Amino acid sequence: MTAGFPSMETTSSNTGRREALVSALSTELDRQAQAGASKIDVEALANAVEACLSPAGPTAEGKRPSELNSTNDD
Repeated sequence: MTAGFPSMETTSSNTGRREALVSALSTELDRQAQAGASKIDVEALANAVEACLSPAGPTAEGKRPSELNSTNDD
């Protein structure tokens, strides 16, 4: 291992994350190629990685307190 660089070995816990990153980057590069980009849009790549690392949480389910009444508050 070189100083400052992590080992290239991936553990089983990192495999899913790595695959997700590869997929996000590949998808974004394909999108840029389809759009005819002459240069790689690094900002768009960074956005793809950011979205991959911190995906949106699940949409809220259920009712808001103002929507509850004695017949549906369980």
